Amino acid sequence: MYVCLCMGVCDREIREAMNEGACSVSEVMECTGAGTRCGSCQPTIAKLVGAGEVAPTPRRLTMAPVPSAA
Repeated sequence: MYVCLCMGVCDREIREAMNEGACSVSEVMECTGAGTRCGSCQPTIAKLVGAGEVAPTPRRLTMAPVPSAA
């Protein structure tokens, strides 16, 4: 879905910016250009940022050595 028609930015691009660390409306605007022209999409950007619609960051599990039972 397009969030910013002026700059042609869709919700996927906003989520990608958030996954890369943008955590405020101004940071999303800086990364994507969304909301920088007319500004009418800024409330939608704020909803996406406020909802924390970010894909979970994959975590690498650290396995502790298991003592042998022998």
